[in-house]
Amino acid sequence: MKKVLLFVAIGEATTGLALLSVPSIVGQLLFGEQLSGVAIPATRVCGIALIGLGIACWPGPPLAGMLTYSALVTPYLAYVGFAGGLAGVLLWPVVVLHFVMAGLLARTLTRPSVTGIAR
Repeated sequence: MKKVLLFVAIGEATTGLALLSVPSIVGQLLFGEQLSGVAIPATRVCGIALIGLGIACWPGPPLAGMLTYSALVTPYLAYVGFAGGLAGVLLWPVVVLHFVMAGLLARTLTRPSVTGIAR
């Protein structure tokens, strides 16, 4: 069971890295179409999520996967808002929310378990 989970975790993290680094190529290979416009940042957020999922399924604390996701998606969304000019009404509240969640997750991951939360 552990070997299968490790295999799948590596596959998801690798797919996430591909979506993050070359979203248009992955879109072309999967859907037969180049991705453009808002599909590029949305695909990259999905890539970040798959990296987090892969880390969560890796041997070790699953909490690390959520921390990875929040820690990577926060600066990426901020970058999209500042440099990409894409900013809907929820973008900045989501950036702040993920920043706070990343801080809470980091604190939880580095503290001894006193609440009984499995790391």
